[in-house]
Amino acid sequence: MALYCVGDIQGCADAFDRLLAEIDFSPSRDTLYVLGDLVNRGPDSATVLRRCAALEGSVFALLGNHDLHLLAVAQGVRPPSRRDTLDALLQAPDCRALLTWLRRQPLARAVGHGGSTLLLVHAGVLPQWSREDTLARAAEIHAALDGPHWPDFLQHMYGNAPDRWSATLRGDDRLRVIVNALTRLRFCSPEGAMDFSSNESASAPPDGLLPWFDVPGRRTRGELIAFGHWSTLGWMNRPDLLALDTGCVWGGSLSAVRFGPTLAAREQIKVRCAQAQQPG
Repeated sequence: MALYCVGDIQGCADAFDRLLAEIDFSPSRDTLYVLGDLVNRGPDSATVLRRCAALEGSVFALLGNHDLHLLAVAQGVRPPSRRDTLDALLQAPDCRALLTWLRRQPLARAVGHGGSTLLLVHAGVLPQWSREDTLARAAEIHAALDGPHWPDFLQHMYGNAPDRWSATLRGDDRLRVIVNALTRLRFCSPEGAMDFSSNESASAPPDGLLPWFDVPGRRTRGELIAFGHWSTLGWMNRPDLLALDTGCVWGGSLSAVRFGPTLAAREQIKVRCAQAQQPG
């Protein structure tokens, strides 16, 4: 029995299938977590969703920004982007069932393994949040998406303000900050103000900003967090941090990590990917 995490697939169904073959994935034996952005920019988002939904119980997903974008486009809340590759999925006969499965996935998960806990998010965790805070905030979004008024939530989900967390936030502002932190965050100020103007490497942050995981005093420091979202960051393997977006859709690779008996025992497995989009 093995535990795996996989970075952003983004509709690259062939690479996902080859990765499952490379790790000899067995749904009766193994467990795999996909760290969000299952869809978009790659050539076959529908097949990725079908594969994950069919393996429910052994494959578990998070929602990323592209997954939320798909739900918004499907509801007519958001216009398609010129780089979207969602038409085939939106026209598929099983589209409604696939989107229902997708919107019921959470924005964060905690996984116990080998006596420790692994926190999974798509993008980042605000420095003010503990693991318990992160899971509780993600549960608020899960409830909004699983409730009867979920299209209204999507209508008000977009925007960069407020740019920081406060426990006094209510309504749409509160939910928007949570979504932005868990699905879009890369850089923030030492005080936790989020910045969405840059997606550059962590080695060259904008003035006054830090990668979210390097903010001094971050409450989740020392806990292992696995995330995707940041292809210019690439593979990162630190004692308390795993970055798994290695640019599959840009012609890089699709990466997984396989854990041994403990979370500290881990290895990268990757497959090369055909380039589906040009960066920039």
